[in-house]
Amino acid sequence: MAQIQMFSDTNISVKSKDIPAIDILPAADVLETLGSSAEVNTVILDPWYNKGVGGTKPDYHEWLATIICAACEISEHVFVWGFPEILAYQIPNLPKGFALVSWLTWYYKNCPSVIRGWRSAQNACLHLAREGASVYPEHFLNKEQLARFKAGKMRFVPGPPSVIEAPLNIGFIRQNEQTGHPAQKPLAVIKPLILMSTQADDTVLDPMCGSGTTGEACLQLNRRAVLCDHSEEYLSITEHRIANYSRSKNGG
Repeated sequence: MAQIQMFSDTNISVKSKDIPAIDILPAADVLETLGSSAEVNTVILDPWYNKGVGGTKPDYHEWLATIICAACEISEHVFVWGFPEILAYQIPNLPKGFALVSWLTWYYKNCPSVIRGWRSAQNACLHLAREGASVYPEHFLNKEQLARFKAGKMRFVPGPPSVIEAPLNIGFIRQNEQTGHPAQKPLAVIKPLILMSTQADDTVLDPMCGSGTTGEACLQLNRRAVLCDHSEEYLSITEHRIANYSRSKNGG
């Protein structure tokens, strides 16, 4: 069974010969976390969206741009979640040396919105990457395709679609995943980001980790993860989630 060490500053490290390392840092502001982080392979940014939940900021676009720049300083790949009308402001001002790889869309049919009119059914995610950064579409191949790829017989490597269809974790949907976090993303929309941008044992940083979805996804995919959030309540959810997964993985 994995050992979970708790330190006086609430830093938690989950390590085992059977699972990769997961480091859960003490609660901190996202810019503080990014500024003190070592280089990683991938950063996943999932900020609040300036829509009321989590508060609003008149300078939100400038604030988000600063966070993206800080993430690009330490990573090859950066994924930024948000609503399309929010993320569109970031496209013209990407950090130097980084390009937009793909505009991803998470499509969900089961939004419980009571707004009269168009009902929200999507979230967007920008995949930004440093010039020359590797991507790994081969991680999405089936066994037959992978054999052809390894034999050098595949001229073009087909990747996954840029639209990820997965329902929200609400009601009876994925009850085993639900943590009580108000904006929890399903594993199904985080795992493709990790698969496209990393290999086994690479490190993913999520400085606004919420309920710890990135951490569990990394455990399932044999990646390392560094997790943090400004909320001690959310970090507590993350800690319990990672510990529960580790116990189940090791038969405890």
